[in-house]
Amino acid sequence: MTRVCVIGGGTMGRGIAGVAAASGYEAVLVDVDQAALDRARDAIALRLERDGAAERLGAVTFSLTIEDAVPGADVVVEAVPEILELKQQTFARIAAAASPTALLATNTSTMSVTRIAEGANGSPRVIGMHFFNPVHRMPLVELVAGEQTSDATVDDALALARALGKEPIVVRDVPGFVTSRLGLLLGNEAMRIVEEGIASAEDVDKAMKLGYRHPMGPLELADLVGLDARLNNVRSMYEQSRLEQYRPPAILERLVAEGKLGRKSGSGFYDYGE
Repeated sequence: MTRVCVIGGGTMGRGIAGVAAASGYEAVLVDVDQAALDRARDAIALRLERDGAAERLGAVTFSLTIEDAVPGADVVVEAVPEILELKQQTFARIAAAASPTALLATNTSTMSVTRIAEGANGSPRVIGMHFFNPVHRMPLVELVAGEQTSDATVDDALALARALGKEPIVVRDVPGFVTSRLGLLLGNEAMRIVEEGIASAEDVDKAMKLGYRHPMGPLELADLVGLDARLNNVRSMYEQSRLEQYRPPAILERLVAEGKLGRKSGSGFYDYGE
């Protein structure tokens, strides 16, 4: 594997492309919005410079179309928003353009890999590769084997994750997998504690950091991920499981409606100023 194509120029997509380039791969990043690609280029350049690998920026190219970028790629990673129909449509285009031997991965954090793979006609080369934010720092990759995923695909994904400097785990395709099933539950409870006036966001996060040795509190993490992205994930998890504990907290719905999306908007559970 030498060429990695990433579909989606948001936080996760550009993070994956940057890590691929830093790890010695050629990377191509695809987004339908030129402004998003420009922002991604700047972010990748800054990260590579900070990591002492500025010369690897030349290994990253940018494209506005899947059909131009996917042919010739050994790996295609989809990192578009958590909307099932969008992911299925994206995989239909990927499968039509990709080599039959290419590894086809979805970065979904909550959705069924089996359902997403329906867009690629149930290809055995489709697997979940759930990276974590920030991609350059977080060592875990959660590999999700769908009903159609072949053993050879799992082996290839394990090899890729390790080549990118990550520690992979392999899980079954159930709603939320392992990490989101646990993480969204903790985040929801933290939000409800603030919503009910039991404790401040600062004290909730301090409790988890000092009492449970979490490196970051659940509300700090939600702000970092983006509250709009978190709301999409929680909605998806609730729709799939119908478990009341995954119903989106009212405070999360309100903050997103007010445009308070966390770090990227300047405020969320915390105020980040200018």
